[in-house]
Amino acid sequence: MFLDKFNLDNKVALITGGSRGIGLSIAHALGEAGAKLVLTSRSDSHGATEELKKANYDVSFYEGDLIDRSVPQKIVDFTLEKHDRIDILVNNSGVAQHGDTEKFNDDLLDKIMDLNVDAVFRMCRSAIPAMKKQGEGVILNIGSISGLVSNIPQPQTAYNASKAAVHMMTKSLASDYANQNIRVNAIAPGYVRTEMTNLPKENEHWYPTWNELTPMKRMGEPHEIASAALFLCSPASSYVTGEVLVVDGGYTSR
Repeated sequence: MFLDKFNLDNKVALITGGSRGIGLSIAHALGEAGAKLVLTSRSDSHGATEELKKANYDVSFYEGDLIDRSVPQKIVDFTLEKHDRIDILVNNSGVAQHGDTEKFNDDLLDKIMDLNVDAVFRMCRSAIPAMKKQGEGVILNIGSISGLVSNIPQPQTAYNASKAAVHMMTKSLASDYANQNIRVNAIAPGYVRTEMTNLPKENEHWYPTWNELTPMKRMGEPHEIASAALFLCSPASSYVTGEVLVVDGGYTSR
């Protein structure tokens, strides 16, 4: 009975930034649960689509840059044309940029806010009408512990602010659309071993600080975020909305 609540047979899951890292791992988790997958990213140079097809998942890919304001609606239209519905939207695309505030230029600021905040808003705005029409839907936003605490030693005020915005967007959408049977939640990962946390040599001295401040004394793995995503995207979490689930090895417990 309880395992059935994680079943996503015939559900359609649209995942942004699904070609690598956390997004790809989430795609594997939802695909294994039976979902039909639509991945989107600026490119599929890492071969994610082929990897997922080899696992016998139903997967399609849309190439597009979410910073382009017209792309979110195009992605949703592509999904609806292919599957006639969107059951799950996972807003995983994002960028991390470090830098001292007084030296942080407007191009970097715009890049962070355009992708981490504005694109998430536009994806939700485009997907919600279809979810309302079909009478149900799930939105999962990928936030960060950086939206909850000022983690160190990297200076990243703009990134922290962008992820805090994602968390509040999540809560606001959850409140606005709960009566339409649309659930909206977020995951706030801690430090996870992906290309985003593959530091250049000059910043490798950050790793010991990250691990020391994490009670479990290690970075997370993408599949550990994907397991949480499966819970929040499945009927197993049917009474959960407006939550930011922290998956951080205990980092924010101190």
